[in-house]
Amino acid sequence: MALKSTVHKAALQIADMDRALYADHALTVALHPSETEERMMVRVLAFALQVPADDARGALQFARGLSDADAPDLWQHDLTGQLVHWIEVGQPDERRLAKACARAERVTLYAYSAAVPVWWSGIENKLTRLRNLQVWQVPAAESQALAALVGRSMQLQITVQDGQVWVADSTRSVEVTPRLLHGEERRSAYS
Repeated sequence: MALKSTVHKAALQIADMDRALYADHALTVALHPSETEERMMVRVLAFALQVPADDARGALQFARGLSDADAPDLWQHDLTGQLVHWIEVGQPDERRLAKACARAERVTLYAYSAAVPVWWSGIENKLTRLRNLQVWQVPAAESQALAALVGRSMQLQITVQDGQVWVADSTRSVEVTPRLLHGEERRSAYS
């Protein structure tokens, strides 16, 4: 019998001073049986950092990710069904990223783990032609610290200022400093 995903509820209070975005979001996040809590929390972080200020071009949603090889971890479709933003978590190969860049207006990748420098050195030169791609590195110690915040029901305050991110629950706080590896830094979801 196949293992089922574990469902987590996350109430996010986002105060992103860099984008002048202040919003509350109630998320239902499925933890795939083959997924770690660390990866799930990087997906939640990616949502908080990429959620648009409004739904004028569609809502940012969790996709099937690990359950569907043709889907990202998060995506945003406009009201016509056009794929606006494709968001990946992990260390995909260059073919997957090129395919995503051909399908979406924007592609954002959040790479994490201690192996990112090795992966990046092998893939960096293959991505130079992908102009709509942005690659961020979440330091391994910080992504692991995010996993300590996991609960079946989470109340998280996420504050972003000057590129620094603080994720806190009622008792703990984790500071995350994503590092841009590729692409241009954007101050808003639509710039």
